[in-house]
Amino acid sequence: MNYLQPLYLMNSAIINKICKLPDGREISIETGKLARQADGAVVLRMGNTMLLATVVANVAHKEGADFLPMSVDYQEKFASTGKIPGGFLKREGKLSDYEVLISRLVDRAIRPLFPEDYHAETQLSIQLISGDENALPDALAAFAASAALAVSDIPFQGPISEVRVARVDGQLVINPTLEQKEKSDFDFIVAASIENILMVEGEAKEINEEDMLAALKFAHETIKIQCELQIELTKAVGKTEKRIYNHEVKDEAFKAELHTRLYDKVYAVARQQLKNKHMRSELFGKIVEDYIASLPADTTVNKDLVKKYYKDIQKKACRDLVLNEKVRLDGRKTNEIRPIWSEVDYLPMAHGSAVFTRGETQSLTSVTLGTKLDEQMIDGAMFSGNNKFILHYNFPAFSTGEVKPNRGPGRREVGHGNLAMRALKQVLPNMTESPYTIRVVSDILESNGSSSMATVCAGSLALMDAGIKISGPVSGIAMGMISDSTTGKYAILSDILGDEDHLGDMDFKVTGTDKGITACQMDLKVDGLTYTVLKEALDQAKEGRAHILNEMKKTLSVSKPDLKPHAPRAVTIIIEKDLIGAVIGPGGKVVQDIQKTTGATVVIEEVGNKGVVNIFATNQEVMDAAVKRVKAIVAVPEVGEVYTGIVKSIMPFGAFVEFMAGKDGLLHISEIKWERLDTMDGVMQVGEEVKVKLVEVDKKTGKFRLSRKVLLPKPAAKAETPSA
Repeated sequence: MNYLQPLYLMNSAIINKICKLPDGREISIETGKLARQADGAVVLRMGNTMLLATVVANVAHKEGADFLPMSVDYQEKFASTGKIPGGFLKREGKLSDYEVLISRLVDRAIRPLFPEDYHAETQLSIQLISGDENALPDALAAFAASAALAVSDIPFQGPISEVRVARVDGQLVINPTLEQKEKSDFDFIVAASIENILMVEGEAKEINEEDMLAALKFAHETIKIQCELQIELTKAVGKTEKRIYNHEVKDEAFKAELHTRLYDKVYAVARQQLKNKHMRSELFGKIVEDYIASLPADTTVNKDLVKKYYKDIQKKACRDLVLNEKVRLDGRKTNEIRPIWSEVDYLPMAHGSAVFTRGETQSLTSVTLGTKLDEQMIDGAMFSGNNKFILHYNFPAFSTGEVKPNRGPGRREVGHGNLAMRALKQVLPNMTESPYTIRVVSDILESNGSSSMATVCAGSLALMDAGIKISGPVSGIAMGMISDSTTGKYAILSDILGDEDHLGDMDFKVTGTDKGITACQMDLKVDGLTYTVLKEALDQAKEGRAHILNEMKKTLSVSKPDLKPHAPRAVTIIIEKDLIGAVIGPGGKVVQDIQKTTGATVVIEEVGNKGVVNIFATNQEVMDAAVKRVKAIVAVPEVGEVYTGIVKSIMPFGAFVEFMAGKDGLLHISEIKWERLDTMDGVMQVGEEVKVKLVEVDKKTGKFRLSRKVLLPKPAAKAETPSA
């Protein structure tokens, strides 16, 4: 026996499977080498990007659990790209917003495919262990996670996979490089099983619905190949039989009895078409409360089971109402939008603000303009730099009438804020050239469905109120669907309620302008969504977006012509690269003095071969003073120009005069007056103000020669005295 043989080769077989992308690039999945004590572990590799995905699930479940307690964590190791984390601790810690967003992408694609009655605590971990910008990891994470489940015995009704699809120079590309992604006119991450699209997330530069459908179909073809690879992997590791579990107490006879007794009552409440969700909730709750109260004191009925089955009854009754009568809980037609009202300039001291209310959903959104000093610093394994457009979404408990401690933004808030940010950034002016940092904050004050879309609408209005020259207002709508696979009936719902989100089969958010789609987010909870139905949903969403946009335009249709009086004005001065030091001064002395004496904020940076000086001030007087100081420093002296200077020093042969900031010239004794001066005594004083003309710049030394006498009237020549 070879005792130097690696231990992993002695204990397990290493299995490797490879698939190809349409352009020939390869993705490999390897299992059996790393993390072998996990229930499932794989290493996915594309180019030099490597992801380690592991999954572990408890065999037993917590008593009384009626949901899947699954956590999904994606984390990037800084060593994967040869970096050391910033900050004091110098180690990976809490997940960044970027990592949270990728974790959500995986969770949303994976979670719907676990059995409804499977409630064991499950943990999915995806780690970036090697990173390459030519193979972006965010579009590979769900593929890796599904593969880890495929090589485990955890019951999962997959496989699924995920790809990014972009259009570069008119051509569709799967998993583009970073350079290709930045050149594309849309960027969608698509997750799907072999049969169905499950999840879509992305942004676009105002594309049409047909282009989006074509992109999804193109992505799905590649996903099918990746799913086939996982099926082969499952067979190769011998995990075709999944673990047996029993996580729910079931009583089908009692379920049928409860349905018979309560279904009609629930349907009757649903049919009342109450617009107030709290009234609906009270009436639905009273039905089950009355039933439990009617039970004898010594009843053997499992009350927890009653509540569980009652949720199923309520869900079915509400769904049946829509499918049978095309009537929704609040009385609307399937394509009808709730009443809308909006207002701008609601907050007097914000730089821009708007209130947008649709039905029982309301967003109060503010816009704040800052300087380069306010940019968000990004320190990640894959991406580092600065962000000049920030959007934060807040969802306090009172917005739904609940009492919950404020623990800061959760994953949902991060995800909803990111969707709204993607929707609005498409219409912003060029942020690379803009001197401003823009922060948008949406506080949800009421919520009953589509609060992220209310954020898009309110954010669009607030940006226009702030005077930001966006290319056009953006509206957003959340679409839903209710379907019955047995009868084939389905209904697509516009502007869904919170209740319709919970009981429906689809949550499809679409944002856009008059010209086209700017962002979307879709989650499916049911199999069998055809492209025909998806096209119908997109077309209905387009009609809804147009209606909402028209309502918004009644409040404000174009950006206001100017910023608010108290918003910071910005002036940009382009200077020569070698003058940057002069504006900054030794140790920052000059720029600090400008800011201190004028009250303006001055930000200087080198861009290309030029210096860019951005000056921010809240009133014109301050701005003028700061601009004058900077221009004086960077101005180039011109021969023939007249300047007002200050005498800095006096010499026997003349005086040195500072005629521009930091620039002294010699005013020779012969250039002070037309009359001859024999001495400088009493002619001038240090600090005296004097008008001079620049008459020469020495080509060799660069020294300046000034004259005062040329600005004075020349004395008339004296007449000659006649001889005797």
